[in-house]
Amino acid sequence: MTKIDEINENILQELNKNGRISNTDLAAKIGLSPSACLRRVQELEESGIIKGYRAILDKQKLNIGFVAYVSVGLSSHTKKSQKDFEKAISQATDVVECHNVAGSFEYLLRVETSDLHSYKAFHTDILGTLPQVNSITTYVVMESSKDHRE
Repeated sequence: MTKIDEINENILQELNKNGRISNTDLAAKIGLSPSACLRRVQELEESGIIKGYRAILDKQKLNIGFVAYVSVGLSSHTKKSQKDFEKAISQATDVVECHNVAGSFEYLLRVETSDLHSYKAFHTDILGTLPQVNSITTYVVMESSKDHRE
């Protein structure tokens, strides 16, 4: 198991800000030689602490103008009902996150569509047709003052 010491913590913070930073620049920010920095990053990758790198997409240029969090309550609390719901949601391209949560409902979804009309179609044609769904509550994102994904 890789130890998360102060240096590794700093490496992770810098990579979280900019996954495309060059090893030379990362080493300079952390205060290590490039070879020592590269060894640490490779160890963090091999141990699975760093699972991968991703691109941050411009939602406006992709015509995504509507974002909502949707709470979903299931009509049955069986494992089969959950698995069936999760299978259906995994095929819904507008759902970018699906979380099984504790509380007054079972799932919290992050849904991104081009506009309200497209969301209504998702709400009606996808969520509204799933036999496991008992309740749906939509929380429209007006603005995000803090979002580490961007």
